Amino acid sequence: MGMGAGGGGGLQSDINVTPMVDIMLVILIIFMVITPFLQQGVSVALPRDMRNPDEDPAIIKETSVVVAITADDKIFLGKKPIEMAELKTEVDAKMSSKERDQRIVYVRSDINTNYGTVVNVINNIRDAGVDQIGLVADKKKGGGAAAEPGGAPAPAPGS
Repeated sequence: MGMGAGGGGGLQSDINVTPMVDIMLVILIIFMVITPFLQQGVSVALPRDMRNPDEDPAIIKETSVVVAITADDKIFLGKKPIEMAELKTEVDAKMSSKERDQRIVYVRSDINTNYGTVVNVINNIRDAGVDQIGLVADKKKGGGAAAEPGGAPAPAPGS
């Protein structure tokens, strides 16, 4: 029983994958650290426990138009603060290059925002020629059904 010592001088056909694994682990860590910072727009407390349809995958795209309204009624277009008077022209400028079926604006409103401010924002977006407006809410976690709302629904405006 003899053991062969190294230095045989022949060709070695093994691939050393250790450096590749090291690089992949570093890249994985980088993505895990950076991903939470990729949230687009301003951070607002969204309504929870809503009966929402599935999330629209277009909201996370770089080209999506997101209007955020904070609890103190400040309005942001993406991450840029904007006044109510400028909202229509800014939304119109962002939508000018989009096709008719891709003209969607998402509204993220804090749960403590004045309802009138949300209505004014939606009216300004509609005045800019956008008919598709998405209202963003957090999806209910867990498998339980949401509680039924009590009482009769409020009448529609103008009824």
